[in-house]
Amino acid sequence: MKTTSFWTDNFPRPADLPISPLPERVDVAIVGGGYTGLSAARTLAKGGASVAVLEQREIGGGASSVNGGQVAPGLKLNIRKAFKMYGPELGRELWQASVAAVRHLEQTLTEEGIDCDYTGAGGIALAYRPSHYQHMAEEMEWMAREVDFHELELVPPERIRDEIGSDVFPGGLVEHLGGGLHPAKYVYGLACATARAGAKLCERTEVRAIRRPATGGDFELTTNKGPLKAGEILLATNGYTGPLVPQIQRRVFPVGSYMITTEPLSPELQRELSPKNRVMYSTKWFLNYFRLTPDGRMSMGGRNNLSPNLDLVESAHNLYETMTHIFPQLRGFPVTHSWTGRLGITFDLAPHIGRVDGIYYAFGYGGHGVAMSGYLGQEVASLISGRISRSPFADIPHQTYFFYRGKPWFLPLAAAYYRFLDAVS
Repeated sequence: MKTTSFWTDNFPRPADLPISPLPERVDVAIVGGGYTGLSAARTLAKGGASVAVLEQREIGGGASSVNGGQVAPGLKLNIRKAFKMYGPELGRELWQASVAAVRHLEQTLTEEGIDCDYTGAGGIALAYRPSHYQHMAEEMEWMAREVDFHELELVPPERIRDEIGSDVFPGGLVEHLGGGLHPAKYVYGLACATARAGAKLCERTEVRAIRRPATGGDFELTTNKGPLKAGEILLATNGYTGPLVPQIQRRVFPVGSYMITTEPLSPELQRELSPKNRVMYSTKWFLNYFRLTPDGRMSMGGRNNLSPNLDLVESAHNLYETMTHIFPQLRGFPVTHSWTGRLGITFDLAPHIGRVDGIYYAFGYGGHGVAMSGYLGQEVASLISGRISRSPFADIPHQTYFFYRGKPWFLPLAAAYYRFLDAVS
């Protein structure tokens, strides 16, 4: 078993990725070379701005190349709760933006000719408890009434085998919008499209300090590759946000998510396990998400512990037990890869766009970032360029707490709370 990502093992970073040396000055410097930063850079460069993407590792070196590859509308923050927190008008905007995010991703793949094995087959939420299934019909009616979303289909217990080769779940809810993709192929394809648009991709470039003269003017960035001046700065670092700008770091915290894959399965077993090749996830608080990979493996991910530093062998064992509980047919099949990546979570579970001391940021997808991150990249780029004057993700208040200063010491407490919720739900 390899303790590296299956996705990057299956599709390594292309040797001909168009990497640039650090320029002396740009209109916009973007810190972070994942989906958000690349999407923002592509949007700005297409608008005529000079842009540099500064990635401290390789392009896509964070979660963008190692995630579950699940594309779906929605936020980590339940949309009904968003209605209560922000009101129906803003809540409706947030939902419609999440739908637009899927459309934006699909449009980007088409426009740029990015082949990342996108299925477009939709996904299914699988009820962890009978009570969860009972709420799904009400949820579907509410979504149709309040946000005019009709892409849902209730799957009763007697039809669950049409969707999944398992008897564990007492029903489910299909979302026909979205599907699965190969995250490494997507991020490298997006990087090439961003470079074609004119942005400079600067790898192994760590930003160590940012200052702005009291008299105003350009920001001055200190990097390990030398100085850079920029008219504007965007932090697009999500779960890898460090203390570069402490006030921004306090607005997001990292959570670990873990994945495994099996060896390739026979076509017959693939059809049995996932008859419609949808992406799938359970409705647990400590959810599990799973799907077939493009080459026919079963991949399983989850957050059985919120720590980003679990042992990958232990994690593989835990996920294997979960996988074989759902799919007893897979017991005895070897696990070939076990790996991890970091989510960026905000305290209100919503993605945010903001600005601190003149520095823009966009992050906080909470595991819903494959589509939302690219959309927020475009959205914040449009704010920076002046093409739009507002975004709902900039309008919602960004909650912080005094007790968080960059070290998420509270994660074990949150994990215990979520286990309790799963036990009593």
